[in-house]
Amino acid sequence: MAPATAAENRDRAHALVRRHGWNTTALQTAGEGFSYLFCGDGYLAYVDTGRAWVGAGAPVCPPEALPDLVQTFMQAAQAAGRRCSFFGVEKRLLEAAAHRLSSLQVGEQPIWDPGQWETVLRGHPSLREQLRRARAKGVVVRQITDEERSLLSAPLQRLQARWLKSRSMPAMGFLVAAAPGYASVEGTHFVAWHRGRVVGVASLLPIFGRGGWFVEHLQRDPVAPNGTVELLVDAAMRFASARGCSWLTLGLAPLSGDVIRPLRRARRLLGGLYDFEGLARFKAKFRPREWMPIYLAFPPSQGAFVTLSDALAAFAPGGMLRFGARFVLRGHPAVLGLLAALLAAWTLLLASASTAHWFLGHEAVKWAWVFFDVAVCVGIAAFVRRPSWKLSLPLALLVSVDAAVTPIEALLWNVPRVVTLRDALVVVLACAAPLLAAAVLWGATFRLWALARS
Repeated sequence: MAPATAAENRDRAHALVRRHGWNTTALQTAGEGFSYLFCGDGYLAYVDTGRAWVGAGAPVCPPEALPDLVQTFMQAAQAAGRRCSFFGVEKRLLEAAAHRLSSLQVGEQPIWDPGQWETVLRGHPSLREQLRRARAKGVVVRQITDEERSLLSAPLQRLQARWLKSRSMPAMGFLVAAAPGYASVEGTHFVAWHRGRVVGVASLLPIFGRGGWFVEHLQRDPVAPNGTVELLVDAAMRFASARGCSWLTLGLAPLSGDVIRPLRRARRLLGGLYDFEGLARFKAKFRPREWMPIYLAFPPSQGAFVTLSDALAAFAPGGMLRFGARFVLRGHPAVLGLLAALLAAWTLLLASASTAHWFLGHEAVKWAWVFFDVAVCVGIAAFVRRPSWKLSLPLALLVSVDAAVTPIEALLWNVPRVVTLRDALVVVLACAAPLLAAAVLWGATFRLWALARS
């Protein structure tokens, strides 16, 4: 018998999700991008990072089959020479496979009873005011039909493209892939319009085993009026309430809640790269009924932090190095802020350096470079505060000139005068730094220019 195709595996997974899907992410695993381990009346979806199999949530199966499927997955991963883990699981799996798994809390997901939404609004004047202002500005939110979803395919794809371009973080994969949730035949989709233009979408996926809903995507056009996302959440809550649903989530807030101390430090130190606390505050402002811990589960013989690195790799399509390069080249404010700080230190070094040794023997050349670097440093700082391609473009041009001129000066003057290893390192840094800065600034320029043109 020929092996099943990817489409056949997804269809099989989809049928099992309808029978046994209980985890928040269950229906996501019937989409593209996953491998499957089927066992009896259940399966586990996972991604292979090259070193580990990272399960997408808990196995989809009858509750009594959870321990056996966990064991089967761990044995299959070991036979394939891979570590393994289960990302995004709840306490139910940990209790069912208590002797087979260790765990690490990686965040929380907020839970609402949509039937209590009106009570939430009555006690939340600022949220009511946001909804009122968005409506007053002409934002209209409406559930779309299957036929409308097809007709709106182009504007929804344009919305997603603009949403992605507005983000400094590159698109991630695994359970947070930006694939449009409105493509799901099982989903319910709400679209926000402003002056005839699509400016937001909320995609809800059913959680069959709970009779609940998961708001998988909340995408907002950068020019959408304030309150657009709040209107989408309001529509989702009212939709779920009208159907008697008592369980709805906006999904994981990573690193929130009672995580271990190293992860709390990471939440604080990495806040400039990803706003963990801001995301948690955004979800908290809708006043959930409770916050449910979410875990990374793994075999007890496996280290917690190597497992966490495996999970991070699952979210980085193409590998961590490629993802890191894309991150740097998108011109993230944290990267540019670091470049500005390093440039400031470099400028102080230039100001105190020997004119005869480094600057063609001319004091004017030295201070011209100092003035140039101060101007670039100020420009980058201004860009970080208010990103715009109209500011990053001249900065990218200036730094590109620097990247072209510096190697020429180094070859003609500095290289023949290199005496120590320190001299050589200074020359290499002087040539490499402008190249990196130019690449980052051009990346930011092209991204913001494309956003402005779309």
